[in-house]
Amino acid sequence: MDTEDHLLVSKAVAQAESGTDGEIVTIVSQLSDDYRETAYVGAGIAAIVTLATFVLFPGFYTSLFNRVSGAWNHQFSVGEYALFAGSAAIFTGIAIWLLLHWPALRLLLTLPHVKKAAVHGRAIDLFRVGTERRTMGRTGILIYLSMQEHRAEIVADAAITAKVSGEVWGEAMLALVAHLRAGKAGAGMAEAVRQVGIVMTEHFPKSHDDHNELPDRLIEL
Repeated sequence: MDTEDHLLVSKAVAQAESGTDGEIVTIVSQLSDDYRETAYVGAGIAAIVTLATFVLFPGFYTSLFNRVSGAWNHQFSVGEYALFAGSAAIFTGIAIWLLLHWPALRLLLTLPHVKKAAVHGRAIDLFRVGTERRTMGRTGILIYLSMQEHRAEIVADAAITAKVSGEVWGEAMLALVAHLRAGKAGAGMAEAVRQVGIVMTEHFPKSHDDHNELPDRLIEL
């Protein structure tokens, strides 16, 4: 998000709020979670798979060991083979764990439902801190965008959810994600704000004593 994007979104918020008592908060984050559990899960799976192959194909590994070490038909005891297999599993697990310290790879290998849950959870946390119960009429709504996951969430306060079902925000979400995939995050956020503003104006029209309770500016974390 550059300066032009910030101005575009801030103007969109001000315009959307001009016809409603609702307060729209916009937050953009590069990433909603570090997904470190992916590294641990990947390492564990790699270690288990390694052990399983040692159990299923003992002849292959003993022959490989003999060829590499130059031994002549060395016969492994149960304890030696268990040590051999365990050492290989530990080495493989550590190698995968270190490899998955590369954030881009870790994000790529994280399952979609895990990323979806992380983005949703971060949106809820940010809503509770900066939007929930921060307006007189409980009419605050958060539009949250997590850039690297290409996911967005809309979270609304109690008065809004009582009148507007979550499905109503579908078009705003689709517009936001479509613009993001096209590399136009600022335009996407501004369009989402515009569509949210239309819904808010319909259900919570501007009253004569309304005043701006939450900042119009785009917040980038």
